[in-house]
Formats: sequence, structure tokens, C-alpha cells
Amino acid sequence: MNFLTIGHRGIMAVEPENTLRSFVAAERAGLDVVELDLHLSKDGALVVMHDADVDRTTDGTGPIARKTLAELRALDAGRGERVPVFEEVLDAVSVPLQAEIKDVAAARTLAEVMRRRDLAERVEVISFHAEAIAEVSRLVPGARTALVAQYYGPEVVDRAVEAGAAALCLDIDRITLEIVRLAREAGLRVFAWVVNTQDHLRLVRALGLDGATTDRPEIKRTGRFTA
Repeated sequence: MNFLTIGHRGIMAVEPENTLRSFVAAERAGLDVVELDLHLSKDGALVVMHDADVDRTTDGTGPIARKTLAELRALDAGRGERVPVFEEVLDAVSVPLQAEIKDVAAARTLAEVMRRRDLAERVEVISFHAEAIAEVSRLVPGARTALVAQYYGPEVVDRAVEAGAAALCLDIDRITLEIVRLAREAGLRVFAWVVNTQDHLRLVRALGLDGATTDRPEIKRTGRFTA
């Protein structure tokens, strides 16, 4: 498989993260995949936002889970953007998506959308929560999944295999050659996040990883030339 550049919450170094504006900009910049984060609203909508609270990325306050979709829509998510739902992102861009489940409860709702819209090929489901990706794998035949990890050692490979994941998405600051070797032996693809510097990109390419999640669209232009 070719080396993939993955837009982190769109291209959050340039546009407000996890907004339609950011996702469209990532596609226009030529990034191969767009990554986004999912929570459930109080009334069960698949809301695209990273944090459990709206405080950091909008002009509102409080937990997503205690707000209806209508209440979330009333917030400014940056530059006049509104908080999107997952289905809107599907329609706004045509590139493949990495959908990160932040709230385990969102797994079943995401699986329902994936079945209804036949998204097993287009959407890769990723999560720090092994139980969330296992649930999606159970509910969506052929679903592609990846375990995300920030604090980890070689045991992360076993955790991914036990969850039925086909890939690992690992914090670039802790990745090692040993972990990559073990992952390859287990048949897993390996991606690194967040890759925003040339030094990190060189490391990713030296380790022979399958791709990099980045905030910066210029990584796409330089990635193919970096050894």
C-alpha cells in the first residue's frame, strides 16, 4: 500500500479543527485520508468533536453528552463554522475517512450508519478503546479498524490483535523499531501521529510506516521525497 498522509481533524494547523471547512481544505490540499472524532449528543447524533466538552473548540461550555444537536448547532466552532455531524462529513468530502470513536457509546451508532450507507471500504474506525473497535467489527462485516495508543510498549501489538484490529495508530514520540517489527510480524499496518516536522517525517519513513497523521498539509508535498 502507498504511504498515506492523513489530515488530523482536517488540517487543524490551518482551519478550525473538526469542521466541514477543515475537512474540505484537507481534501483540496491533496491529503489521502481525513481523520475526525466522534461523540454522541444528548439526543443520539454522531457529533464530530475531539473533546468531551465544547469549551475549547466553541464559544459554548459544558459536556457534549448533555446537549442536544440543536444546542450544539447554535455554537460557533471557529470562523463561523457549526459543529458537524458525521453524515455531513461523508457528503462534504469524497476522500476516505478515519473515524475515531471517543465515546464508546458511539460505536453502535456509527456501525448503524456504516451499514446503512455501505461504508466498510471508505471508513476506517479507530479508537483508544479496544471494546469500541471490537463492537464495530462485530456489527459491520468487513469493517477496517485500528487501535490508537499514546502510552504504550510492545504489548500494544497484542492488544490490537486481541481487539481484531488490522492496524495501529501510534504516538510518534514513543514508537520504536521493536514495536514496528512486532506489528509487522502480527500482520498489522502502522501509522504515526502527529507528524508535523521533517524530523518526525524522516523517522516515519525510516521505520517504513504505512502513513502519518498530520496537522500540516505541506507534509503531503514533502513526504514522498523524504528518506
